[in-house]
Amino acid sequence: MDLAYLVTPLVTWTVVGPLKFLINSIRTRQWAFGLVGNGGFPSNHSAVVASMATLIALREGISEPAFGVAVTLAFIVIIDANSLRRHVGKQAEAINRIAKNDTAHSHLRERMGHTIVEIAGGLCTGVAIAFGINALLGRGW
Repeated sequence: MDLAYLVTPLVTWTVVGPLKFLINSIRTRQWAFGLVGNGGFPSNHSAVVASMATLIALREGISEPAFGVAVTLAFIVIIDANSLRRHVGKQAEAINRIAKNDTAHSHLRERMGHTIVEIAGGLCTGVAIAFGINALLGRGW
């Protein structure tokens, strides 16, 4: 097995997580612990799927079925990040407003999904990391 296929998503996730934390901390002028995991710039999930699709394109070509599968998976992840998870966040916000005086209610996390800009940042970061890893590891790793 070519280790680049294992290393790429791990490196991408490891790089994007702290990068997101730093960018969001600078932007909000406070430690952005509330954005760890879900939401924020850039999107971790978009970065990982973009890095894998890019690596497959670079190493196997865009005419290979694996590239088609990777792009399909990327679309599913992106749609989920932008649409479904953002709607869940809006529902959490509404529930929190309704239950604000209920002491038994535990506050629901409202920031869940990603904006288009956050997704685009993740895609660009993932593509860049895949190009870097492909250049560093070359073929046959």
